[in-house]
Amino acid sequence: MNNNPFRPEQPKIPGVRPSDEGLSTEAPPTVQIPSPAEISSTAMPPLWVILSASSVLILCIFAIWWMRGASAKEKGSEPIATVAANQVASDGTSMAAVETMPTGPGEIATTDEITKPWSSKKFMFRDPLTSRTLPAMVVHLPGGVYWGFSLQEPYGTCEMEFVTDMVKLRTEYNYRGSHPMVADPCNRAVFDLTRYGSGPAGLVRGEIAQGAAVRPPIAIEIQVHGRQVLATKME
Repeated sequence: MNNNPFRPEQPKIPGVRPSDEGLSTEAPPTVQIPSPAEISSTAMPPLWVILSASSVLILCIFAIWWMRGASAKEKGSEPIATVAANQVASDGTSMAAVETMPTGPGEIATTDEITKPWSSKKFMFRDPLTSRTLPAMVVHLPGGVYWGFSLQEPYGTCEMEFVTDMVKLRTEYNYRGSHPMVADPCNRAVFDLTRYGSGPAGLVRGEIAQGAAVRPPIAIEIQVHGRQVLATKME
């Protein structure tokens, strides 16, 4: 008989051995929770891994910066002709086409290129007096006359055009003509190369047929030597 009042005798349960009864009184095993320092030391990669990744990132950024700088330097060192070839003029003509145009004074066409009446060819003319290079045109007029003129409007900056489409001449310039005309898209003036108008030095081809223009287009002297068509000087 157990005489200890603070530890009474365990009841006898049928089918349960005394050893099993002792197991039921044992405390459950405790779970060890790692400290934040232990978690940090296991989750974070080693210091050398972090330093290596940072070095690779810095090298990549430097390489990208260097490549961009080299590319910009190469673009800046391109020849002027190459840069101009990628630009577009105000009339939609590529600067590459402008670069390939013949430039006067000198040969600007051949008679084989403009054999038919009203055939024409555009060229550039460098005025020796002003050192300006202007767009110009030579036209083979009926009767075998080759006439050259500057396409820049007199005393202005607008570029004129040689209109060979009679429908365009009528719809865009409100002028009914029977042959090609020179037209100014800025002031809507129309000039007739078969007739003479007054210029500062006398009569010049390109009488004002319509509009409030100041004078006919500025003439460029044309000479024909064999098959060569030469632009010699501007009035």
